[in-house]
Amino acid sequence: QVQLVESGGGLVQTGGSLRLSCAASTSIFRVAAMGWYRQAPGKQRDLVADITRGGITNYADSVKDRFTISRDNAKNAVYLQMNSLKPEDTAVYYCRLYWGALEVWGQGTPVTVSS
Repeated sequence: QVQLVESGGGLVQTGGSLRLSCAASTSIFRVAAMGWYRQAPGKQRDLVADITRGGITNYADSVKDRFTISRDNAKNAVYLQMNSLKPEDTAVYYCRLYWGALEVWGQGTPVTVSS
């Protein structure tokens, strides 16, 4: 059973930084695309950033130049470095693995940015 475990969320002031981590329990990670999504209270879950197995990245316009997604295939891990955080970044952040018909979500890690 494939599992994703996120960590690194927490409370931070406006302008601060956090680094989220997501560890996968499978070596399928190395051929899978990975994504970070977020869901604020009462809103839909939206893509924040994703990265292909080859390292090509894509970002939501709202986080470009502030967030950086990266992956370490040797550790089966994907990261989200979040800088210059804003109150509107407050949400539960989820990691997603997708490869063919396989799709796995993590349990989420909450991020709260205080003004």
